[in-house]
Amino acid sequence: MPASPASPAPVAAPPSSRMILGLAVPALGALVAEPLFVLVDSAFVAYVSTPSLAGLGLASTVLTTIVGLAIFLAYATTADVARAVGAGDMRRAIAKGVDASWLALLIGAVCLIGLVVGGPALLGLFGPSDAVMREATTYLRISAFGLPAMLMIQAASGLVRGLQNTTITLIIAVAGAVANIPLNWVLIFALDLGIAGSAVGTVVCQWLMAAAYIVIVVRGAREHASPLRPHLGGVRSVWSSARWLFIRTLTLRIVVLATTAAALKLGDVQLAAHQLMNTVFMLTSLALDSLAIAAQALTGKYLGARDRASVTTVMRTLIRWSVLGGAVVSLLLAAAVFVVPGVFTPDPEVQVVLFWTMVVLLLAQPLAGYVFVLDGVFMGAGDAKYLAKAGVITMCAYLPFAAAIWWAASVAGGAGGTDGVAGSWVFAEVSGAPVGLPLLWAAFTVVFLGARAVTLWWRTRTDDWMHLDDAPEGAGAQG
Repeated sequence: MPASPASPAPVAAPPSSRMILGLAVPALGALVAEPLFVLVDSAFVAYVSTPSLAGLGLASTVLTTIVGLAIFLAYATTADVARAVGAGDMRRAIAKGVDASWLALLIGAVCLIGLVVGGPALLGLFGPSDAVMREATTYLRISAFGLPAMLMIQAASGLVRGLQNTTITLIIAVAGAVANIPLNWVLIFALDLGIAGSAVGTVVCQWLMAAAYIVIVVRGAREHASPLRPHLGGVRSVWSSARWLFIRTLTLRIVVLATTAAALKLGDVQLAAHQLMNTVFMLTSLALDSLAIAAQALTGKYLGARDRASVTTVMRTLIRWSVLGGAVVSLLLAAAVFVVPGVFTPDPEVQVVLFWTMVVLLLAQPLAGYVFVLDGVFMGAGDAKYLAKAGVITMCAYLPFAAAIWWAASVAGGAGGTDGVAGSWVFAEVSGAPVGLPLLWAAFTVVFLGARAVTLWWRTRTDDWMHLDDAPEGAGAQG
C-alpha cells in the first residue's frame, strides 16, 4: 500500500557513489541520445544544400526556444516527485507526474496552432535570405505537429527521474534516436523530400516516444491508485512551483536568440556553422547535464526526507565529478575538432569556421560542468526563485557583447555581407576563417557561463537554498 502523506518518511540510505552513478550513467545515455535527432537532421540536411542547413538552424532555434521555455515541465516535476518519494508518498508522486503531463499536452497544442498560423511571421523577424526563409518555414510548420509529444516527453521523463529511475528514459531515448536515422534517410534522400522529410521523420519518432511514456504513466497511476484525469488544482500547483523556473529559462532562451541573431548578421556561411555549433554544444551540455539530473533527483529525495547532511554530500560530490567530467569532454572535443567539420558539412568554408569555433567551446567545458550541476542541485532543492534572479543578472551581463557583434556585422554589410568585407573585425580572418563566430562563442562561454558560475557559487556560501520548510509535513527528520 502506498504511504499516506502523514506517515513518516522511510529512512533513506545516504548517497553513495554507486547510487549517484546509477542515476547519472543512464541519464547520460538518454541525454546524449536526444541531440542525435538534431545531429542526424543537421548531417543529412547539410547534404541537401547550405540554405537548407541554415534554414534548419533558424527553425530549430524557434522550436528549441519553445521546448526550452517549457523545460520546467521536466525540472519542476522531477523535484516535486522526488520530494514526495523521499516522504514515502508514492500516490502523490504519481499524481504530480500525471498533472504535469496534462499541462504539457495543453501547452503543446497551443504552441502547435501558434506556429502553424504565425510561424512564417516569427521567422521573418530574423531577416533571413529568401532561400533560408523557404526552408525554415517548411521545417517549422511540419515540426510543430511534434510539439505536444515533445512536451509530454519532458513531463513524463520528469516523473520517471523523480522516481529515481533514469534507465527508462535511456531506453526510450535510444530507441527513438536509432529509429530516426533510417527513417530520415528514406524520407530525405530515397523519397527526395529534402528538409520536409527530415521534419516528418522526427515528428513520427517523437510521437512514438510519447506513446511509450503514456503507457508508463498509466501503469504507475493504476499501481498506486492515482487518478488519471486532469486535476485543475494539481495543474495549477505544477505551474506555481515552476513559474520561477520559467523566468530562469526565459533568460536562457533570450541569450540563445540574441546569439542566433548576431550569427545571422554574419552571413549564411557563419550561420550554417553556428547551427552545427549549436548541435555540438547541445550534445556536450546534455552529456554534462547527466550529473545535474542526478543532483535534482537526489537533492529532492533527501530534502523530502529532511536529510540536510546527505544533500550537502550530494552537492560536494557532484561538483567534483562535474568539473572532472568537463575536463574529459574537453579532451574528447580536442580529438573531435579534426573530424566533425568534415563529417557534418561538405562546404569547406563552413568547415573552417566550425573548426575554430569548436576550439573555443572545448576550453570552457570544466566551467560548464560546474554550472550545470549546481543548477541541478538548486532545482532539486526548490530554489527556483534565486535561479530566476541569477538568470536575469547573467543575461544582462552577456547581451552587450552579443549586441556589439551584431552591430559590427550590420555596419560591415548586414546579413548580405561577405566574409571578406574590409575594415570589420567580425569578418577579419585568421587561418582563412572569419573570426566573427568564434568571437561570438567566446563571449558566450567566457562571459555568460562565467557569470552563471559566479552567481551559483555565491549561493553555495550559505544553506539558504535548502528549503526544508517546503518539504512534505510528514517527512521524517534526519541528519
